[in-house]
Amino acid sequence: MTFVVIDNCIKCKYTDCVEVCPVDAFHEGPNFLAIDPDECIDCTLCEPECPINAIYPEDDVPAGQEAFVALNAELAKGWPVITERKDSPPDAKEWEGKPDKLRLLQR
Repeated sequence: MTFVVIDNCIKCKYTDCVEVCPVDAFHEGPNFLAIDPDECIDCTLCEPECPINAIYPEDDVPAGQEAFVALNAELAKGWPVITERKDSPPDAKEWEGKPDKLRLLQR
């Protein structure tokens, strides 16, 4: 099993989670983070670090977010690894908890 970043991360992109990942499974896109399922070892360290609850075990992804399992795998292949925390976007707080942000995902 792997962990999955869901749409709540889009436009928020808090990076607290990347520093605790022991296998560098996080990849950074313009406004979203993705977890590489081939690298994730299911250690559970990242999930509690996310301040907006945007990381879930693959088997517990909320209803309506299932597409993010495949999306994380796809995007992680093309995006660079991120291992150090960065500042979130200046307007991140405005986007927290907003529904249906998939259309805003920048590849």
